[in-house]
Amino acid sequence: MSLIRLIYLALAVAGAIIPMRHFVAWFMENGWSLSGMIDAWFVNRATEGLVWDLTIAAITLTVWILVETVVRRNWLALFAIPATYCIGVSCGLPLYLFLRTRRID
Repeated sequence: MSLIRLIYLALAVAGAIIPMRHFVAWFMENGWSLSGMIDAWFVNRATEGLVWDLTIAAITLTVWILVETVVRRNWLALFAIPATYCIGVSCGLPLYLFLRTRRID
């Protein structure tokens, strides 16, 4: 495996673990309410701006993944879409780059 693929994989793992630590900690403090977490995302204009920034980035990444998957027939790369929406762009983007740079037969 190439160095760049290892870097992408390490970033995908870090992008999964670091945000999840914060999400789980928030749930442990505030209860397991997804609606409560969503309300917390819009508590002020700074967090709301960050939510919209990441939402637009996630949508853009999804379009890119879908278009390139059809062209390259790299169906495994589609796993980056649920990673993006269930974990975050910090996991989905490096995961997609990791999957994109694999050899396709």
